[in-house]
Amino acid sequence: MSQLALFGGPKAVTLPAGNIFDWPIITKEDEDACLEVLRKGGMSGTDVTMKFEEEFAAWNGVKYALGFSSGTASLQAAMYGVGIRRGDEMIMPSLTYWASGLQLFSLGATPVFANVDRDTLCIDPADIEHRIGPRTKAIMCVHYVGHPCDMDAICAIAKKHNLKVIEDISHAQGGLYKGRKLGTFGDVAALSLMSGKSLATGEAGMLITNDRYIYEHAMCLGHYERMTEKNLTCEDLLPYVGLPMGGYKYRMHQLSSAVGRVQLKYYDARCEEIRRAMNYFWDCLEGVPGLRAHRTAKDSGSNMAGWYAAKGLYRPEELGGLSVTRFCEAAAAEGAPASPGCNLALHTHPLFHEADVYGDGKPTRIAFSDRDVRELDADLKPSVDIGALTYNIPWFKHYVPEIIEQYAEAYKKAALNYKELLPGDHGNSKKLGGFHFFKHTK
Repeated sequence: MSQLALFGGPKAVTLPAGNIFDWPIITKEDEDACLEVLRKGGMSGTDVTMKFEEEFAAWNGVKYALGFSSGTASLQAAMYGVGIRRGDEMIMPSLTYWASGLQLFSLGATPVFANVDRDTLCIDPADIEHRIGPRTKAIMCVHYVGHPCDMDAICAIAKKHNLKVIEDISHAQGGLYKGRKLGTFGDVAALSLMSGKSLATGEAGMLITNDRYIYEHAMCLGHYERMTEKNLTCEDLLPYVGLPMGGYKYRMHQLSSAVGRVQLKYYDARCEEIRRAMNYFWDCLEGVPGLRAHRTAKDSGSNMAGWYAAKGLYRPEELGGLSVTRFCEAAAAEGAPASPGCNLALHTHPLFHEADVYGDGKPTRIAFSDRDVRELDADLKPSVDIGALTYNIPWFKHYVPEIIEQYAEAYKKAALNYKELLPGDHGNSKKLGGFHFFKHTK
């Protein structure tokens, strides 16, 4: 191996990246679709959105799809749709973006956090059952940065305890678990379609389900123009036609719908190329000590969808205890986009312990609870420790072997020369990562 760039050696990455990281891919077809909406003044309509919903439902093989202004709104509607109300609890991973569960506060409900598995970075099924209480209503499964959750185990637990399952597929649109589309295992799924996602339409969200009751109740929360007798079959909703029951305006902007229809046409092919590129990157690093691929097993029938916000798994014990921070410092010096950590564990944020958001005289998280769920956070150390075991890697959008090989070499070079890095290792900070992902730019 050549000398580390951190100490004056040549960089591993020398080739220009070109368009290998550019996303989303916007063509004249996307532009023309937007112009058509603009020229007919249909930005606030629903006709294009309804076409997008129909196509999205067919693509997922489900009966119903419902467009939203954001993924956050679609997830809130999913929670409402399965019947989460004041005093209820929802079990969810502590390691995720806040929109997987913070909307519970607006429903008078509360999150109960569970640990994540250190290999999948998804909710650990073994840490769910002992957190179930008398007011538990649902389990939220987040297919974190593209990796599918263990849906067999989770659905079995939900069935045993008569719980609803919500899938957050914001990181894994179109992904597979054992040959079946993510989002089709639970009672309902919701997802973001913002411009940084692998299926990027602008600022939008989508909900999918096969359950008419869930669909209608999700619709009634923030789609006033659809609250009509013609659209409703649930008798409990009929008296309230005409107005959104949650007082929200959640319809999808039709420019996003127009882009979404075009993006969906090419999405599977584009994801296939992303997976080819990302898998090649990890193949180049196969067997390098300290580095593990965060990906599904080959020939499992599962995949990483569009491999959103890609991460690597770090095992410091194989590199003399070298901190992931020091490792990333060396890899970044080689020209790789390396930084330590992922999302910070949500339960560590004061919002989930102290904040009285709505003036109830007590922290919102326990304002309507039968038990102090904050006490359940005490054994979530595995979620806190995940930051020291993960790091960011390139998110390749195109398969260009000679470029991918150079980026892989940057990480390989840092790992294989770990002994040179140990003397200057000052360890990790207490917080690695953040409560949201970094801004996506070209």
